[in-house]
Amino acid sequence: MVERDAQPGVQAVSLRINHSRPGAAFQLDELSKAIIEKLQQDGRRSYAGIGKAVGLSEAAVRQRVQRMADAGVMQIVAVTDPMQLGFARQAMIGIRCTGDTTKIADKLAAIESVDYVVLTAGSFDAIVEVVCEDDGDLLDLLNTKIRAVPGVISTETLVYLKLVKQQYNWGTR
Repeated sequence: MVERDAQPGVQAVSLRINHSRPGAAFQLDELSKAIIEKLQQDGRRSYAGIGKAVGLSEAAVRQRVQRMADAGVMQIVAVTDPMQLGFARQAMIGIRCTGDTTKIADKLAAIESVDYVVLTAGSFDAIVEVVCEDDGDLLDLLNTKIRAVPGVISTETLVYLKLVKQQYNWGTR
């Protein structure tokens, strides 16, 4: 959990559910889903407060949260504003590849500035999101790291001008 005294630049605490993690066979019952929803509303909410809301003890909530985190069902993270932390350039990069896209995605995911990687169907084989200090940093990332990955044929960069909405509170099913 994140402490209540947030650092400057921290917008919110969010919960991210990893639906595509291989081997994450974890059955979510209604109580676990209720816990997730409470954490999505406020990731700093106490286990005692969640327990009271869902009808479990603090210890039972703590155990369920730990099991879900260990299974890769969710993670609790602080979501920051990159601009306030000195990263003035964000971009989404569409990548066309040849060969085994899963191996290429693994290499892209290993690049420090890359914070999001998905394999897609359509005009791009993969899409990555990057956070960079400035345009020079983005150019260097494209030329020396992303385009240098074997199998990358071409890239198309969509530079973020303004983040209008970002949320992680979609709930559970």
